[in-house]
Amino acid sequence: MPSSVLGGGVAHSVTASAIVAQPAKGSHVLKIDGYSRIKGHGVGYDRFITSDPFDVGGNSWVIWYYPDGEGAKNSGWISIFLNLNHDPGTGVEASCQFSLLNGVGVPSHRSGDDTVCTFRYPNGAWGCKKFIRRKYLEESDYLKDDCFRVRCDVTVWTAVRTGSIPRVVTVPPSDMHQHMGRLLESQVGTDVTFQVGEETFTAHRPVLAARSPVFMAQLFGQMKETTTSHVRIDDMEPRVFGAMLHFVYTDTLPEMDSGGDAPAMSQHLLVAADRYGMERLKLICEDRLCDYINTGTAATTLELAEQYGFRGLKEACFKFLKSPGNLKAIMDSDEFQRLTTRSPSFLSELLANVAP
Repeated sequence: MPSSVLGGGVAHSVTASAIVAQPAKGSHVLKIDGYSRIKGHGVGYDRFITSDPFDVGGNSWVIWYYPDGEGAKNSGWISIFLNLNHDPGTGVEASCQFSLLNGVGVPSHRSGDDTVCTFRYPNGAWGCKKFIRRKYLEESDYLKDDCFRVRCDVTVWTAVRTGSIPRVVTVPPSDMHQHMGRLLESQVGTDVTFQVGEETFTAHRPVLAARSPVFMAQLFGQMKETTTSHVRIDDMEPRVFGAMLHFVYTDTLPEMDSGGDAPAMSQHLLVAADRYGMERLKLICEDRLCDYINTGTAATTLELAEQYGFRGLKEACFKFLKSPGNLKAIMDSDEFQRLTTRSPSFLSELLANVAP
């Protein structure tokens, strides 16, 4: 311990250290597509369907989905468990929590807690024998187009480390997006106006230019119009432009209706993001549209993906159409007929990707 003599006495300094169990956290979203067709798989411990493997804390995990319940006492319920997908050679200390996701990805109807359990391969699964009653699910808004999604949050206590205790214990997360959002709402210092349909939006040219190469060229570069204080946009809905403007300032999307209009809104936003070169917004919209793919939206989504070259979205549609009956269900739609007429080569690509 460092010490020094001062004024005849002994002065000493005090330091501190800590031994910390460092958790590793991760999540996996399991989409149950075709709930009614999967129901009836059977009751019993071995009557589960396994998710794709996913990694958290250096271990491979899977979710066991019991559509008819794990055991006779749990019939009428959906059971769901987390289990290791490999043999780590020893037990793994972890906790898990399952939750249903609503239409905009907000978790609710949580089950499970932070209790640390010891997972052992292959028969050391932990989870919820009575996750949700099937009758309740079927009458709820969680089940849409015969699909619902469950998120599994996993915490693995994997490592122990030592170190000094910092002077600043916790640094709060960035709140810059909140400040930028308030700047947009206040309209203080705005220097450009957009006329979109019957609505008017005001914004800050430097912010737009920093977020979009197209806005940069339009407002400051060679594409600069004679006057850049007023810009008219005739081929976009005001609500779509407003949502994109919100993303420009906050890097988040505003709350949107999770009903039947949500897929169309995501499609329009994807086109807007492509138009203005906003790659992160494009990926967010593509990811959302992948969750909305069903027999009612597959044709329009596929048409959009083909027209604009959204490869990831097209592959998600192909994967959906591999399921029995899904391709047949959309082949008579106007969108599908229009797509095959406009792009004859598309039909060959489709068959090459969905044929068994």
